[in-house]
Amino acid sequence: MLHFYAMNTTNLFLFEVNASWTLFLDRDGVINQRIVDGYVRNKEEFIFIDHVKEAIEICKKRFGKIIVVTNQQGIGKGLMNEEDLQQVHDFMCNGLDNAIDKVYYSPFMASENHPSRKPNGGMALRAKCDFPDIDFKKSIMVGDSYTDILFGQKLGMKTVYISETPHENIVADMYCASLYAFALTLK
Repeated sequence: MLHFYAMNTTNLFLFEVNASWTLFLDRDGVINQRIVDGYVRNKEEFIFIDHVKEAIEICKKRFGKIIVVTNQQGIGKGLMNEEDLQQVHDFMCNGLDNAIDKVYYSPFMASENHPSRKPNGGMALRAKCDFPDIDFKKSIMVGDSYTDILFGQKLGMKTVYISETPHENIVADMYCASLYAFALTLK
């Protein structure tokens, strides 16, 4: 059993990460390189961030499940379709040795404020339906945006903000430069 320490500006807490925990991951900017002002529309545009495969291998040893939750409004904008997205996700999962238990996505545009779109909790609730043993109090959301962190907080998860530079307006339980840096804290 691993004891996980994290500090934010207001408190120090301790929680234990073991196989009963679930890791929720954002995709763009956490697993693959984000396309600024654009969308990953095909597998050729999907570029893994350095050391992500190693990070996932470490996390798979600690967490019972690894779930990807990703907003994909490129579908809602008509820039790609669900078949294109499935090919990207198949490429991602194969590249990570199928360590991802399931990928959930929301194809809706931000302006729609759809219940499945982060920061709303619809994707996590779908995951809980598929995997009833998920306990949000024993889950960690790792993301690189305010909506990722808010998504986790709304559901009672611990949150990890991924950024090379801290953002003063985003209050997460932990801050790391990358998913790999987070994974190294679990060793």
